[in-house]
Amino acid sequence: MSILNVSRVSHGFGDRKIFEDISFRLLKGDHVGLIGANGEGKSTFMSIITDKLMPDEGDIEWAARVRVGYMDQHAVLEKGMSVREALRQAFAWLYEAEAEMNGLYMQMGEAGGAALDKMMDQAADLQDLLENSDFYMIDARVDEVARGLGLFDLGLDTDVTELSGGQRTKILLGKILLQTPDVLLLDEPTNFLDEEQIVWLKQYLLSYKNAFILISHDMEFLNEVVNLVYHVENAGLTRYVGNYEEFLRLYEQAKRQIAAAYEKQQSEIAHLEDFIARNKARVATANMAKSRQKKLDKMDVIELSKEKPKPEFNFTAGRTPDKLVFEAEGLIIGYEAGDPLSKPMDLLLERGMRVALIGANGIGKTTLLRSLLGEIPPLAGVVRTGGNQLVGYFKQEDLEGGNQSCIEHVWEAFPAYTQYEVRRALAKCGLTTQQLESRIRVLSGGEQAKVRLCKIINRETNILVLDEPTNHLDTDAKDELKRALQAYKGTILMVCHEPSFYMDVVNEIWDLKNNTTRIC
Repeated sequence: MSILNVSRVSHGFGDRKIFEDISFRLLKGDHVGLIGANGEGKSTFMSIITDKLMPDEGDIEWAARVRVGYMDQHAVLEKGMSVREALRQAFAWLYEAEAEMNGLYMQMGEAGGAALDKMMDQAADLQDLLENSDFYMIDARVDEVARGLGLFDLGLDTDVTELSGGQRTKILLGKILLQTPDVLLLDEPTNFLDEEQIVWLKQYLLSYKNAFILISHDMEFLNEVVNLVYHVENAGLTRYVGNYEEFLRLYEQAKRQIAAAYEKQQSEIAHLEDFIARNKARVATANMAKSRQKKLDKMDVIELSKEKPKPEFNFTAGRTPDKLVFEAEGLIIGYEAGDPLSKPMDLLLERGMRVALIGANGIGKTTLLRSLLGEIPPLAGVVRTGGNQLVGYFKQEDLEGGNQSCIEHVWEAFPAYTQYEVRRALAKCGLTTQQLESRIRVLSGGEQAKVRLCKIINRETNILVLDEPTNHLDTDAKDELKRALQAYKGTILMVCHEPSFYMDVVNEIWDLKNNTTRIC
């Protein structure tokens, strides 16, 4: 029996068609990878099946009493709540059952007869529920998941508001994993995980007995944990049995078959049209020409899918900077209201160096970048910078210009451009006409990242400071960004959690684990 049935769903934003007459089925034990290029509608699909978004047409039907766990990036963690308390929220229904049972025991002292017997039966049922749900093992389960996601060593009594955005996201992920729902819905869960934590999550999902739907652009990760792939493309949804590698094989095979059928049909159409043109005016052959015309009119013409625009990132080289880029002496990073994030650091970045900055989430990588760039003052120490610097800074999250269209946002940054030049610059980053005319806030994370990259590559730079540039990018965009960075002649300082990406770009690695004050 299906856990979830999606039937004949269509949806769009304005004149932008996202889905057209799609169907989807989820069975118990299905481990589904939902894949597609940036902006094809993967996160929209998640919003539709969780009732956060109503489709224009079609039906969404969940089986009765199905528990769904959805990692909501916008969920709020309350100030004063500890990491342990936040994770324990996964078992709120069991704590409620315990409170109800204890309340019954309190009432039993004043009850008697049939009322007492009823209370005893209710309390026994609740006790069985708690025992069968491993209620008395909750803390052990919390510790196990917290260790796997890198939260345990931060201190489970730590206030959640003292943590970084990435660490808070891990708490939300840990919470739904602890719930062991009938269906897990995971949207880019590896974005804020380090290598060891990704390995742990991989093993967790491989042994997960219930169903899950996973959106991920980490194809190595996705390939190892899914047994079904649903591919979103051109407003359609196609099902493939197998992992990601099997999908690629079947997808390419189907493309070749469609291309061959298209060529054969086009040849037949040309032959029919030629016959009709030569014979429709002749009395002797007019009926034959009409017969060919009827055949042509009834033909179901094959249309090839339009190729999505592939991004083309070419950074614009600026003048040569001084040999010194950044030099830090006794640098301690952090924020005035909080504890220091680092021990004293001595760092030297010189012209031509290509450095990957790595370390667990929350230990200060973004804070270090901002301190080196002068956006926030260090708690101690000094940062010296060289001259003639043209810095291109890619922020991990940048919500500026949300109500502007992509065209308006980029045009504001480059007022000397014509509209044609703005459109061409955005199109080179892999955005379609509909996407570049849309408001930034309705774009996917990957599309927004392309807009931000567009602003950087069209300015002269000699230093690139990149904070998790691969987050949300699809495979084509990620591959092109790697190529562009390999070709870049300037200095690179990059935070990235994907070794398969940065190892081909940098020639030096700075690991913050030796400098941080955080345990990681």
